[in-house]
Amino acid sequence: MFALKLTRIGNSVGVVLPKEALAKLGVDKGDIVYLTDAPDASMTLSAYDPKIARQLELAEEVMDEYRDTFRALAK
Repeated sequence: MFALKLTRIGNSVGVVLPKEALAKLGVDKGDIVYLTDAPDASMTLSAYDPKIARQLELAEEVMDEYRDTFRALAK
């Protein structure tokens, strides 16, 4: 667990993440992280975007369904 302090950044308020937290999230400066609601009324910070994950699932389904077609087109 990391205790984080809110800091004024211009007209906004931000959180500075320690390098250990960045490493654990697998992110670096300039990357995007997502703050999402968890089922237990808490919030979760992650590098995982549920919308992108769903799009990848759909793409995999299409690729599986049309595998033979894609192989034929690749020749």
